[in-house]
Amino acid sequence: MARPITKAIVPAAGLGTRLLPATKSQPKEMLPVGRKPAVQYVVEELQAAGLHQILIITGRHKRTIEDHLDADPQLIAALKQAGSEAVLADLAYLDDKSRFLYTRQSEPKGLGHAISLGRDYVNGDDCVVALGDTLIAADEPAAPLLGMIKAFQGLGAAAVVAVEKVPVEETFRYGIVSIAGAEPPLGQPVAMTDIIEKPSVGVAPSTLAVAARYVFSPAIFDALARTAPDRRGEIQLTDAIKVLIQMGQPVYAWTLGPDQNRYDVGNFESYFRAFIDFALADERYGYLVRKYVKAKAYEL
Repeated sequence: MARPITKAIVPAAGLGTRLLPATKSQPKEMLPVGRKPAVQYVVEELQAAGLHQILIITGRHKRTIEDHLDADPQLIAALKQAGSEAVLADLAYLDDKSRFLYTRQSEPKGLGHAISLGRDYVNGDDCVVALGDTLIAADEPAAPLLGMIKAFQGLGAAAVVAVEKVPVEETFRYGIVSIAGAEPPLGQPVAMTDIIEKPSVGVAPSTLAVAARYVFSPAIFDALARTAPDRRGEIQLTDAIKVLIQMGQPVYAWTLGPDQNRYDVGNFESYFRAFIDFALADERYGYLVRKYVKAKAYEL
């Protein structure tokens, strides 16, 4: 039987320049989405998928991520004494079930370079990569990762990459994958034959865009070491996955289902959309937000 995957890497070193001035003094991963900062949703998703060793790749001005994920016994004791059960439930990610580690990407050398810093931490094991500024909204947010891990182990894959269908006119915004044969049913793996970062309009090989969740064998680190920097001097994960395919390694795409939506907290348009949708869906305050939005709609 395949060994359980317990390690995850969360890249969170980006400068967040597209979200200035909101990110002048705080990481974009710490921007609130509803009642929680973005990175907390990612951590809770990983925990629910059984990944309890989490390496977070940070950068300058990212210390608040560590503070948010650090245990606070005094705060927990005060909340227990006050009987604040609802708030305690929101802080369950701080329970002793996870070990958080940190390393810093001192220079912006690309997503691939950031992930390569986790090689010693992974230490020859399989691992998951989940971007710290990208959320998965679903009834069970960990379901995609659980399905990807199962497919990865069953296929003996070197990589399983989550993808989502996007409008053809928006393919230039994403890494787009090319697959072997017809698109499979949602939630099923299909072999990848190529991957292209932000293809020009009209040349995208499909409408399947990379959705910021990955399961990798240790082979990804060899591929990263072989990946040439792009014109900006950065090592890109997309290019490393292409190298994996060229090495003859088995790489698969795994399509998110219709009720599994990706939210990118990378620019104001997508951040506002994420905040609104998560606030509307909030189990505690969503009904108040919906009431307000309905009343406000008459003024628009």
